[in-house]
Order: sequence, then C-alpha cells, then structure tokens
Amino acid sequence: MSSAPTDSLDGLRRRLAEFAAVRDWDQFHSPKNLTMALAGEAGELLEHFQWLTEAESRSLPADKRQAVAHEVADILIYLIRLADKLDVDLLAAVQEKIAINESRYPRDKVRGVARRAEEYD
Repeated sequence: MSSAPTDSLDGLRRRLAEFAAVRDWDQFHSPKNLTMALAGEAGELLEHFQWLTEAESRSLPADKRQAVAHEVADILIYLIRLADKLDVDLLAAVQEKIAINESRYPRDKVRGVARRAEEYD
C-alpha cells in the first residue's frame, strides 16, 4: 500500500505513478496510450447515459450511480497520468482555462444561452 496521501491532486499523481511503477506498467503509459485509454473510459461513461431522458440522467439509481462514479474515477486516473507524463500542472491549467472562458463567455452576454463562443453577437 502506498504512503502517498490521496487527498490532493499531487498525492493522487504520486500514488498512481507508484501503482504503475510497481507493476512495470509505466512502459505502457505513453501520452498516446493514456489519451486513448481516457477516450475509451469517456465512452464507457457515455454508455451509462445513452438513451436516458434528462430527468433520468439526474436521478440515477444507487447501483448506476456507483458504476458512473467508477467510470468518472477511471477518467480522472488517466487524466492525472497523462498530465504527469506531459508535465502539465492540472490546477494551473484549469485556472488558466477558466480565465480564458470568462473572457470568451462574458456573463452578461451569454447568461442562459448555450452556444459556441463564436456564435454570440
């Protein structure tokens, strides 16, 4: 069992790196492979919502919610590994992207309307 704390993004990163290293899986964790795995897991998440109504998607039964939680966890795991391999500071990247989105989507201009940025007047 790892001694890396998992209550922070860096703790998760270290625990996942250790998990892969002790299994000699690091050799398989190239950015290409991690990106493909991430896309696959996103597809598995999508399957849980396919054909549901909007209301059904908001009130999943407990067993479905648990399965969805596991898919979301898989996505986060691959995302953290990918960021680690590419030396991307996820928290800094998210903060930067939020700032970009705040500029691209000014609240007074886009409130209550969901479009692509270039579709607003």
